[in-house]
Amino acid sequence: MTADQIIEDIKLLPRDEQSRVVQFAVELTRRRQLPAEDLVVIAQKMLETNDPAEKKRLEDDLTRGFYGD
Repeated sequence: MTADQIIEDIKLLPRDEQSRVVQFAVELTRRRQLPAEDLVVIAQKMLETNDPAEKKRLEDDLTRGFYGD
């Protein structure tokens, strides 16, 4: 099943069921993002390191923490 198929199925649900799906999606997104304090710590570490591999790892962590998985 693709995302497009799921979206079409959601459109067919009654409004209260659609609301449950939206609440689930919002909660899922929140769990995957990091709080601002954690993002600041990662960004600071990224600025302080001179190791290119560590800088890239921290950049990836920062992006994932901001946008979610």
